[in-house]
Amino acid sequence: METMVRENWTDGRLDEFEKRMDERFDRVDERFDEVGRRFEQVDKRFEQVDKRFEQVDKRFEQMDKRLDRIGDGLQSVRNAIVFGAITMSSAFVAGLIGLVIEG
Repeated sequence: METMVRENWTDGRLDEFEKRMDERFDRVDERFDEVGRRFEQVDKRFEQVDKRFEQVDKRFEQMDKRLDRIGDGLQSVRNAIVFGAITMSSAFVAGLIGLVIEG
């Protein structure tokens, strides 16, 4: 008989324990669901950040194109300066040669 009483007591306690564990795991599941929702919000924020970086990339590409155009213009100016320097140097040397020959 003692075994029967003890067996009933154990079965009842196990049933109660099972019920409490189910309740606790339900709470844990709710918490994980909340964490999942938070991660979804973080993902949405990262999508917004990605869009902003794409816009920044486009702006940098535009700036690169502008700088290339400016660089091309500066190259033309450099070419003109070099051509002018060569011309002036040639004229100076020709003038010196003319002075030496005349003199």
